[in-house]
Amino acid sequence: MTDFAATRAQFHLPAGLIYLDGNSLGPLPRAAVARVAKTVQDEWGDMLITGWNRAGWMDKPMSVGNRIARLIGAEPNSVAMGDTLSIKVYQALASALEMNAPRKVILSDSGNFPSDLYMAQGLCRTLGEGYTLRIVAPEEVMDAIDDTVAVTLITEVDYRTGRKHDMAAITKRAHEKGALTIWDLAHSAGAFPVELARAGADFACGCTYKYLNSGPGGPAFIYVAPRHQDRARPALAGWQGHDAPFAFDLDYRPATGVERMRVGTPPILQLAALEASLDIWDSVDMAALRARSLALTDQFIAGVEAACPTLTLATPRDHAMRGSQVSFRHPEGYAIMQALISKGVIGDFRAPDIIRFGFTPLYTTHDEVAQAVAILAEIMAKSLWDTPEFKTRKKVT
Repeated sequence: MTDFAATRAQFHLPAGLIYLDGNSLGPLPRAAVARVAKTVQDEWGDMLITGWNRAGWMDKPMSVGNRIARLIGAEPNSVAMGDTLSIKVYQALASALEMNAPRKVILSDSGNFPSDLYMAQGLCRTLGEGYTLRIVAPEEVMDAIDDTVAVTLITEVDYRTGRKHDMAAITKRAHEKGALTIWDLAHSAGAFPVELARAGADFACGCTYKYLNSGPGGPAFIYVAPRHQDRARPALAGWQGHDAPFAFDLDYRPATGVERMRVGTPPILQLAALEASLDIWDSVDMAALRARSLALTDQFIAGVEAACPTLTLATPRDHAMRGSQVSFRHPEGYAIMQALISKGVIGDFRAPDIIRFGFTPLYTTHDEVAQAVAILAEIMAKSLWDTPEFKTRKKVT
């Protein structure tokens, strides 16, 4: 059994706050401060450029990737770290389209994170010649997979509602129709068990600054199924993905395996922070994590629905269709969230009307859920959100 009191103690959680926004930015692991300081002082400071060899910096994208692989059900040596999630989406899309020529349709859904759609739209414009992005409603994805689709691009958990797609079923359907699959795990990795290998996924990518707590701007990861690793050619052919980076050849020759998906110089300081978080994850049983997540979200849904009748649940009740967040709708959602934040309950708002709460079992408790419900109930009962201060939109919502 996972000791969630012990995992909570390993995070810096400011006094007086109930933090329900780890699905947007995870809190600081206490050990990250010393880990990053050591990397700065002992490695960068004392080793300087020799740190690439002496401190093993060059190997970090793969060694850290293998630690994340356990959390997402991936095979060894199938996950590489670096760059941003949008870059990794672009890489996966370009590779999948080339592998599945002459098909030219990317299928996605309207619940996907906009940046993924922007990457797909931009790639289609670059390729021209009939390449197109087809967008359907989330519940229409299965029926929309036909023999014209080259690749599906699906975020497993809808960033607004928390609705969870059936990865295994969609992947099976795609393969039956001759399509490849790309899964965005931004709201999956660290939220619940993911089974990429078991589902037969072709590609996946995700960020690490949400549930995996690597800090703002933390590096992304990409997964390529072992069966595809030596066929998938990276459109972004960076020097770190070259078979011999320090040969400085003028022509690109891809590395073997998933390392060919490396692009630029790895972000060593951010990877150090991520390693401190992964030390916590090493003690976590993913099945226990999922059970606690569902208990926390069930408690929150029941409490809010009983106390706040004007809020409308946007998140599925069915456990199989729910990630690790709960969202409610209200026309004044932004103001309501600002009122909550002013009282020490941190969630966030997603346009046009979603108030969103992330439940991260590594540090969220049942007592905090009860307190958050009580504070939200008071705000709604007394219309405490109805002030100009709370209705003024800030740059980040």
